[in-house]
Amino acid sequence: MGARLTDSAAYAHLWGTDEARAIFDDDARVQTWLDVLVALADAQAELGIIPRASAEAIGVGAQVGKLDLDFVASETRRTSHSTLGLINGLKQILPTHAAEHVYYGVTVQDVTDTGTSLAMRRTALLVERDVRSILASLTNLADTHRATAMAGRTHGQPGAPITFGLKAASWADELARHLVRLTEGGSQWFVGQLGGAVGTLRFFGTDGPALRTLFCARLDLADPGISWTTSRDRGAEFTHLLAMITATLARIGNEVMELQRPEIGELREPTTADAVGSITMPHKRNPERGEHLDTLARIVRSQSAVMLEAMVQLHERDGRGWKAEWFALPEVCLLTCTAVAMARDLIDGLEVDVARMAANIEASSGHLSSERLLSALAPKLGKHAAQAQLQLLLAEAQRNRQSLADAVVVAGLLTAEQAAACVADIHAPAAANDVTATVTRVRSLLAGR
Repeated sequence: MGARLTDSAAYAHLWGTDEARAIFDDDARVQTWLDVLVALADAQAELGIIPRASAEAIGVGAQVGKLDLDFVASETRRTSHSTLGLINGLKQILPTHAAEHVYYGVTVQDVTDTGTSLAMRRTALLVERDVRSILASLTNLADTHRATAMAGRTHGQPGAPITFGLKAASWADELARHLVRLTEGGSQWFVGQLGGAVGTLRFFGTDGPALRTLFCARLDLADPGISWTTSRDRGAEFTHLLAMITATLARIGNEVMELQRPEIGELREPTTADAVGSITMPHKRNPERGEHLDTLARIVRSQSAVMLEAMVQLHERDGRGWKAEWFALPEVCLLTCTAVAMARDLIDGLEVDVARMAANIEASSGHLSSERLLSALAPKLGKHAAQAQLQLLLAEAQRNRQSLADAVVVAGLLTAEQAAACVADIHAPAAANDVTATVTRVRSLLAGR
């Protein structure tokens, strides 16, 4: 299929989805540009800039299936112009009276930047759909496991107990903010571009602003109010939001990957009977989705950085950053669509081992109760003095292979009943109210309330 691994018949599914490719592949891109030209001609005809018959002929002829794409490609190479090949290809199939009205009075970026806005909007719809699905699954997980105790971990080490519901709610809370950003940003990002040679619309005289308004309306894009050929913040902001979305999904993927380790064994991502973890170690069940979410997020971040670089432009037209966008933006969109689809499947099929979570708490010999014991001792000894005393008792408990609670009782700092209450508390961690509130808030967002 291609020299790039991302286009390989064997590996392409890891770097794009069919729906995303249907936005960015050659035929789709050309058809989007043709749609822009049709909208332009229709708006120009309404204002009497070109004959209505020409606009109608362009509307009929501007179909990618009617074009000789090999001719378009050869003309693009011959003329060394980004869209002259498309213009010449379209002129071939249009009646003579309409051919001179193709691309009338506009410039390359009017067509391609408007096409980019349409592609971003289509991508946003796919991402929003899958993010909503992921959020629905995460809130279900959080709701189901609001009381499922597990070890909370800091710096990779067991700390104090939490619930798996709290962890899932944390994921949902972060992803929900991205959904808000995604739904609120469209009015800023999805705009048409019509400026002509240097952004003045001078070719159209006093009709310029009205033409831009009609043109944008026909594509259901916002009127930017001014040319933005060298103002590239929209694409940069959009792709950086996609980078944040994939970063959140990578956080989830990494967590699943870490907790799937047999030594921990609290989560397992879904697998199939045909999946092979290793051709030399048949026992392995690799967390392929979790780790690939991290891979995708790394590349999305790198390409979104290219989009940020594209904001540094020169004068009224600058091909350097603009053409870098031609490469970076589709990559970000393709990889993000892959990430949200993969994360959706991972979360939907996630296996939660409640028994293993409880066993890991038990295996701590009660040491996960240290925060609760500190809380009980602080009023008696002072917080810092209590912390220092517990440090000493913890070392002693480890030497004597006893629980920390027992060591506290032996030292006469708490009664057996008081210590037992602290230990029992690790099986009923706090923060259930936070989980409930987060689940309610995210579900309200999904319901549009």
